[in-house]
Amino acid sequence: MFRPYGSAAGLFLALWCFPLIFSSFILGCQDQPTTLSGPVARIAKPIDPTTVGSISGTVAFTGAAPQPIAIDMGQDPACSVASKEQIFGEGVVAKDGKLANAFVYVKQGAEKFATTVPAEPAVLDQKGCRYEPHVMGLLAGQKLRILNSDPAIHNVHPAAKNNQSWNISQMPRGAPVEKTFTREELMVPITCNQHPWMRMYVNVLSHPFFAVSHAHGHFEIKGLPPGDYTLAVVHEKLGAQEQQIRLAPKEAKRDIQFAFASAK
Repeated sequence: MFRPYGSAAGLFLALWCFPLIFSSFILGCQDQPTTLSGPVARIAKPIDPTTVGSISGTVAFTGAAPQPIAIDMGQDPACSVASKEQIFGEGVVAKDGKLANAFVYVKQGAEKFATTVPAEPAVLDQKGCRYEPHVMGLLAGQKLRILNSDPAIHNVHPAAKNNQSWNISQMPRGAPVEKTFTREELMVPITCNQHPWMRMYVNVLSHPFFAVSHAHGHFEIKGLPPGDYTLAVVHEKLGAQEQQIRLAPKEAKRDIQFAFASAK
């Protein structure tokens, strides 16, 4: 009959080899590429705050800007009360050759860094029977607090693909509702079933390196560690673009340019 440890010498050899074998196994596992959904999560690299920099620039718009489309809110008298001014569609908001509401983010290169989900929620308001903001970003796992500042009933309905969809109603100036997106996903449309003109977009990332271009097309991403990155921009109507950038330690890179053309 086979006896693997049939002697004191054999037992001593087994006990002496086991720690070496176990250590080699652990080191081997650490070298294997894994994902957050795999059996072993990748060890994230801490960010050295003394080396971080920033990137900023402009999202331009070339060609004739489309005429803004006036929104008729007469179907709901409460919306007419909520908004005394004429409101317009926000599909393409361009002025003086600059594009607003473009989502700029680090597409590749930031996933290796350790980040913390903010304790403060991102806030989405319904005000004047429109969503504020029109485009926003938040981290996966971060709470999204939804407000209703209007005297109208609203319905909040995201059409997510990678995240769970939901459909809730809020009474006029009702209590805030908090929801969470757990997976990365770009340009998740949120609509109101009560008011078909109401639409906004949520972008969910695993890191905080993103920005939304404001009315003058400007954007800025702060606190980015040095390194090589793929920087991307996406717009609800005009598509997406990307470019490669290199950020040196403590560098403030201010010359980044994206440009979209008028859709034909």
